[in-house]
Amino acid sequence: MNAVNGPHSTDCAIWASLPVPAFLVDAENCIADVNSAAEGFINSSRKSLIGQRVWQRVAIESSIEIAFDKARVQGTPLFVNDVDVGARERAPLQCAVQIAPLHGHPGHMLLMLSPRELAGRMTQTHSAKSAAQSAIGMAEMLAHEIKNPLAGITGAAQLLSMNLAPDDLELTDLIVSESRRIVKLLEQVEQFGNLSEPDFKPVNLHDVLDRARRSALLGFGAHMKIIEKYDPSLPLAWGDPDQLLQVVLNLLKNASEAAGTTGGTITVRTFYEHSFRLRRSDGQGKLLPLQIEISDDGPGLPESIREDIFEPFVSGKENGTGLGLALVSKIIGDHNGWISVRSEPGNTTFRLSLSRVPREQK
Repeated sequence: MNAVNGPHSTDCAIWASLPVPAFLVDAENCIADVNSAAEGFINSSRKSLIGQRVWQRVAIESSIEIAFDKARVQGTPLFVNDVDVGARERAPLQCAVQIAPLHGHPGHMLLMLSPRELAGRMTQTHSAKSAAQSAIGMAEMLAHEIKNPLAGITGAAQLLSMNLAPDDLELTDLIVSESRRIVKLLEQVEQFGNLSEPDFKPVNLHDVLDRARRSALLGFGAHMKIIEKYDPSLPLAWGDPDQLLQVVLNLLKNASEAAGTTGGTITVRTFYEHSFRLRRSDGQGKLLPLQIEISDDGPGLPESIREDIFEPFVSGKENGTGLGLALVSKIIGDHNGWISVRSEPGNTTFRLSLSRVPREQK
């Protein structure tokens, strides 16, 4: 705002206090000023942004750029909902875009971005967590009841096989192998239900990611190429390192399986996002600035399950249990964090958002 004839101090305070990223754009589509929320959104200082071409720093649909210029010519405000807005070195975020002329300053425009309210997604996460707890509670009870007769069936089949001709052994072998497969599935269900509360402590996320990467390359991800794009200045997270390792391993395994036997590339990226805040139903905002993105170049998630991928027993794999991503969602929810996914053929990205170590713990 200082770029336009120095406003009153009250105007400066209002400008600085706006809770959404706001840009003042001059007649040449260069950034004349930004507020603190915009600095956080772009992850750059006000000083470095002033004078830059706005569309070089704010990645937005070309149709919005055209509408922006038209609104300047007509002198009318414009509101557009659900627009993907990104910035250099950060993934797009769905926003509502507000455009308005700055009264008294011909050619100058205000551009405000309202990232889509995360409360709806948090409600979805909470619902998924509740649904998972209910489903797993029932499944745990069934698992306990089913495992006992399965053990009897397996034992009986093994006894029968001792007196059968070789040609008939195929049938008893099938009974034993399928019984064991069911037991393995039931054990996964029990593991989900028995997951303990996180043991919170300061966590170096890069240590967790390195452990997961080494484990993946020595096992299920041996056919994959894993690229690291780490922010070396990332502060410590507040979480359970073992549970977070389980989350990352699960996501790396999914990416490896999606690539098939031909292999592919997984990119693991970390960055700090100042303005990422999760607003809860009680109105309190939870700052989640630590970001981990795990991307693969596989075929993408089936569109039919994309919206429900974190629900228990929803799977895009032929023989999948549908518990892996439900477990990931549960762990991140227990960490008071947030998980999201963007997927299209050739690019699927899971994003984890976590909190820093609380000040009182430092």
